[in-house]
Amino acid sequence: MSRGGAAGHGAAKPQDRGWAWMVLLAAVVLQGLTLGFPCCIGVFFTDLQHEFQASNSQTSWFPSIMVAVLHGGGPLCSILVKRFGCRFAVMLGGLLSGLGMVSSSFCRSISQLFLTAGLITGLGSCFSFQAGVTVLGYYFVRWRTLANAIASTGVSLGFTLWPLLSQYLLDEMGWRNTFLIFGGILLNGCVCGAIMRPIQLASGSLPQSAKPGEEPGSRAEEAQLSNGASPQHPMLQQHTRRTKCFHVLQKYLAFDIFRQNKGYQIYTIGVTWMMMGFALPHVYLVPYAIHNGVEERKAALLISIIGFINIFIRPFTGLLSGHRVFTGRRIYLFSLAALLCGLSNFICVISAEFSVLILYCVILSIAMSGVGALTFQVLMDVVEMDRFSSALGLFTILESITLLIGPPLTGLLVDITGDFHYVFYNSSFFLISAALFMGISFCALEKKNKLRDASKAHLDNPSRYQYRETATEPKAESQSPPAVEYITSI
Repeated sequence: MSRGGAAGHGAAKPQDRGWAWMVLLAAVVLQGLTLGFPCCIGVFFTDLQHEFQASNSQTSWFPSIMVAVLHGGGPLCSILVKRFGCRFAVMLGGLLSGLGMVSSSFCRSISQLFLTAGLITGLGSCFSFQAGVTVLGYYFVRWRTLANAIASTGVSLGFTLWPLLSQYLLDEMGWRNTFLIFGGILLNGCVCGAIMRPIQLASGSLPQSAKPGEEPGSRAEEAQLSNGASPQHPMLQQHTRRTKCFHVLQKYLAFDIFRQNKGYQIYTIGVTWMMMGFALPHVYLVPYAIHNGVEERKAALLISIIGFINIFIRPFTGLLSGHRVFTGRRIYLFSLAALLCGLSNFICVISAEFSVLILYCVILSIAMSGVGALTFQVLMDVVEMDRFSSALGLFTILESITLLIGPPLTGLLVDITGDFHYVFYNSSFFLISAALFMGISFCALEKKNKLRDASKAHLDNPSRYQYRETATEPKAESQSPPAVEYITSI
């Protein structure tokens, strides 16, 4: 049994009771420390610009790198969890996050922040968050849906508390000391990881020699090599390396699903395009408010309002979308939420008064709750569960690319024009176009599939034509739980 596997199962059935609820509490805190943290960076935007004499585009690079690495590091986290287990990955992530922010407090240029706060803290947050979500799948069986819903409230709590704490510490002791304190706070991810103690595998799990999705030939080739069958033959070594590389790509980056599954193809392209504009309000809302005369404390409060509303709306949205009425139709709810996000941005263009910005935050938060609650549920609807982990790998890497380049490109446009309104114009363009693309494309795909099924049914039984729509059920997970399901939240 691998050490990674030991982090994931229970022989004495500790699931859904006892220590599992302590693990859930740790997961709530962990999501607040990781996914909730980047939302507070906008509070430091103006101070960092003045400190390093940097443009909007340059300053926006380090939060973009942080968020992109947090989302795109899933395959690396998956390998880490398989090799060392969830507890190790979470604690390593907490250590890296804290180290990154402590190092950031000593930076002398904005480019140094790209490495410390961007790459190191982002990678640490990725390890902690995704391994923390994975361990919940092992500690909870009956209450797994409830546990994930409760854990996701940690993100909303982070959105609420981080900006308020950031503004208070910034006013009292400056951004360098604040980053130093943040490093100490993020080290609490190690404490959360310590709580997530490994549990033993139950009997009936697959032995190491029968891993799901592994080609029988690859195991045979490895056995030949280990037994000394022509180990020095260059052609055999090259073929083995190619085979291993292919299996790694097939497992963690599902290009075959992208080619064959039209629903997955449409959804991945749509979400990747949408992410070019989705993160812009989080990065630029506080600087925009301050630029238009809003007091700094009130400006920081705007992000907290978004997080506070999310605490209540996100679980409600998740429960509503789980109703059988929306089975197979969640993509339309997702598209509607993205469309509302895009339309809400025009409120900021109309006026930058604090009361108007509060209204904007309320509407944006409701729409964001729908996007956040449905992103991965829709992905589960369009991809079979036995390939979900690998499909998610490609999905998160592609969206991390647009999350990386979106804010800096918009910042460059603001630097050239001197007009912050382009932030919200850009965000609206990407969100609305992505929502329309996904909604219309899935509608056309659904009609095409119905016509094809009807034609097939008519050919199979021409004397008695009857159309029946059957919901596609995911394959039974008889092969054992996946080694890791790395999941991001928006």
